[in-house]
Amino acid sequence: MNGPTNGAYVPRRAAARVAEALGDMRVVLVNGARQSGKSTLVRRVGRDAGAAWYTLDNAETRGLAEADPTGFVHFEDRMIIDEIQRTPELLLSIKERVDEDPEPGRFLLTGSARVLGLRDLPDTLVGRMETIELWPLSQGEIDGTPDAFVDAAFELGPELRHASVVSRDDYIERIVRGGFPDAIRRSSTRRADFLTGYVADLINRDVVQLSEIERGLQMRALVRTVAGRSGQPIAPTSIGSSLGLGHPTVSRYLSLLEEVFLIKRIPAWTRRLSARAVSQQKVAMVDSGVAAAVLGLNEARLRKPGAPLGELLEGLVAMEIGRQLTWSETRADMFHYRTRDGVEVDLVLEDRLGRVVGIEVKASATPRAEDFRGLQHLADRVGDDLVAGFVLHTGARTLPFGPKFRAVPISALWQVPYRG
Repeated sequence: MNGPTNGAYVPRRAAARVAEALGDMRVVLVNGARQSGKSTLVRRVGRDAGAAWYTLDNAETRGLAEADPTGFVHFEDRMIIDEIQRTPELLLSIKERVDEDPEPGRFLLTGSARVLGLRDLPDTLVGRMETIELWPLSQGEIDGTPDAFVDAAFELGPELRHASVVSRDDYIERIVRGGFPDAIRRSSTRRADFLTGYVADLINRDVVQLSEIERGLQMRALVRTVAGRSGQPIAPTSIGSSLGLGHPTVSRYLSLLEEVFLIKRIPAWTRRLSARAVSQQKVAMVDSGVAAAVLGLNEARLRKPGAPLGELLEGLVAMEIGRQLTWSETRADMFHYRTRDGVEVDLVLEDRLGRVVGIEVKASATPRAEDFRGLQHLADRVGDDLVAGFVLHTGARTLPFGPKFRAVPISALWQVPYRG
């Protein structure tokens, strides 16, 4: 399995978007999980733009920004301000500054929380700021491969073809490795320690900053519960009962975990086509390595019968697609679909034209006709709007299962090129 094993810089898909945004936007925010590489990315892009660097993780710098936010940003050169969520009051001063001087690329910001969702935020910089999300490394960024499945799926539909040499064990290694740069450079044991420590620090540091947490142990238990229920709709009431938490508390905690990019909620897709569609959201861990670590799973355990390989594999696929949606030429949104009768499709992508791609994820290397049951249900409801239905599997070949249905190896996610 390829991938960086030292401190070498890994080129990011988002870099071109950041550079482009600096050309016509006054403020650009790179927002994403801690340790995902935001600071490294903006340093490289900002260096070319001649920007001065300031981080609000530094106590002295933060103190200056809090004491005199207007003076702090009244700077002639371009500024990079790292971890802006530490002092969100700066955003109002930044607004005043860029209204005085509307030159593009004046401020390049990073954040480790969804800054515009913070409570009591003084201003949102509407029309003045572009936000670009940066996730942990994708498989294609790690391997140096195209990462273009979303575009290829909508362009090629059932004509998409892929042959794979990625083995089941390789998929397991990728799940446990995850995509955090500092994690993939470590040995398996050290990686698990890093990732479990990452979650603890995130809760103790950023989550507490966003909102006072009364019961940290329950928050950690909630993270384990979410990791263990990957691929299932989440009902706050049932989770609350098992953890001894009320429905409002669970909902609040889930929102906080999403604020700091630890989880991603995947909404239900209905299009009002079936009254029997279930409206509950799915929740996926943003990084598969974190999910495995909090569940205490390594490669050996995931190879054993009864291990939750299918659930973690679905989470890996969901978040690889989630990453691609931040840079793909196809503007699409990601959903899941499930009816009260138990018919489901793991992931549904819908573009701005209403075209739909359905995706099922299977840990098996031998796809079967019954694996397409949910996709057929979806096809019956959307008709010609269905571009294609894919069962992503751990085998080696692409196999046809009808005019619009294909079984495709999972590695197509990061190895199939876009031909547009």
